[in-house]
Amino acid sequence: MSSGFRLFGLAHMTILAAIPGAAATLARLGRGNPRRSRQIAASLGRCLAVNEIIWYTWRFHAEGFRFPEGLPLELCDLTLWLTVAATQTRVPAIFEFAWLAGLGGSLMAVLTPDLWAPLLSYPTIYFFLAHGGIIACLLFLVWSGLARPRPGCVWKTLVLLNAYAALVGAFNLVFHTNYMYLCRKPSTASLLDLFGPWPFYIAAGEVTAWIMFWLLWLPFREQRACVITPGT
Repeated sequence: MSSGFRLFGLAHMTILAAIPGAAATLARLGRGNPRRSRQIAASLGRCLAVNEIIWYTWRFHAEGFRFPEGLPLELCDLTLWLTVAATQTRVPAIFEFAWLAGLGGSLMAVLTPDLWAPLLSYPTIYFFLAHGGIIACLLFLVWSGLARPRPGCVWKTLVLLNAYAALVGAFNLVFHTNYMYLCRKPSTASLLDLFGPWPFYIAAGEVTAWIMFWLLWLPFREQRACVITPGT
């Protein structure tokens, strides 16, 4: 089924602008008031979690339990729940993985969305709420001053990401699935189209992830890394 979605059309550009716009507006509301910022972060995380639970409920009602292709094993599934955890706890290691892998992955998702339903349908609305919500939550944590990645987080995140990809790849091999697009590219246009056929696009994606992680770390290299804990 075609979604009829126009890449970088008016609707797409509006969505792309609204995500950082919402994060910046909320960060401004909490500026100078750490307690209010923590409350906003917690509320954002809860909204993200509720949106995901509603999605799981809708899918189960519409499709039933689908194994092995219907499991939440995509990278964005993992980073969504880590983002929820980061908004509630602000644990440094959780935030850092979410900031690098979650922000990087969700940015690619909203820039080149892999959609199968019409724009004004629940699956598409959910897609942008989930991926856009990850981005907005993480930007808010940084722009409000609640979180900063620490030195060394790029390499740690790359190691953890590859470990997760290895587990998902083993699942793909056993059950003939395609989680994280490790076996084939998405059917819609994506950055992977520039990286050649399988398995070359996986190696190129690894390099791209490394570059993207460093770019996401770059703004903080001269800053003292810190994460504000719930009690402060």
